[in-house]
Amino acid sequence: MDAADWNHIKALLAVLEAGSLSAAARQLGLAQPTLGRQIAALERSLGVTLFERAGRSLLPTEAARQLGAHAREMGQAAARLMLAATAQSEAIEGQVRVAASDAVAAHVLPPVLRHLRQVAAGITVDVVASNSISDLTRREADIAIRHVQPTEPELIGRRMPDDHAGLFATGAYLDSIGRPRTGAELAKRAEFIGFLDFGGEANRLLAAELTARGVPMTPTQFARSTEGAVAWEWVRRGLGVGVMQLAVAAATPEVEPVLPEVVQIPIPVWLVTHREVRTSRRIRLVFDVLAEALAQLPGGPTRA
Repeated sequence: MDAADWNHIKALLAVLEAGSLSAAARQLGLAQPTLGRQIAALERSLGVTLFERAGRSLLPTEAARQLGAHAREMGQAAARLMLAATAQSEAIEGQVRVAASDAVAAHVLPPVLRHLRQVAAGITVDVVASNSISDLTRREADIAIRHVQPTEPELIGRRMPDDHAGLFATGAYLDSIGRPRTGAELAKRAEFIGFLDFGGEANRLLAAELTARGVPMTPTQFARSTEGAVAWEWVRRGLGVGVMQLAVAAATPEVEPVLPEVVQIPIPVWLVTHREVRTSRRIRLVFDVLAEALAQLPGGPTRA
């Protein structure tokens, strides 16, 4: 049996956790055939079968499940090593990875990144734009902007002022539907742009929130659904009414609030990092700059 390549072990762990080659390839930033070759190479080096195909799915064998437990331990040890090394860094230069939703990454972070360039030219900020919660303990990011309080004991979070979400559309679109004056009129006349998730939970929750605030809706009334940043671009292009954080809407002059006195949905904001990397000067600097920027965002509740 040959010594296993660490990249191949990471590939095994990713497939076990993601449940499919395609999802694991996206997580690792690899092409699916490349990931498949890594799994095949690991099977050859270990002399065992790790996955069996059932239609279009991959089913892990007992060998894969047993090896997966050891691979997780190796991954955790590697993450601890990297965290310890990062914490020892005293130079205010190098890379810092910040995770945020795609809409926040596209519309809120650019001025923050410009400011960081001015105060710390040696720091390179890579933004992980994703609507899933990045795993800071596995170094998918150094800092994350989250909307839920962190529960992992190794993470620390700073509660920022709440943002709020509201309904927005272009003036031209509102004119085209007669500028509804009540939530019931809006629900009847407008075309709503929702968020794509394959279980439909996002639009069910959104419909419930809007109904509770006087816009009686069902999930099926979201005529178009897509990812957050794309959905917002559709709103900006006049395709319908969408829900967005006020901080993002404030950076988009083409839209205007719709029934702001009716719809104001509070959104908690947490700035999160790992306890160990918080001792790194460059990560601490980026954390503090982000905290200052988030505290000044125009996300408070609007007034009628």
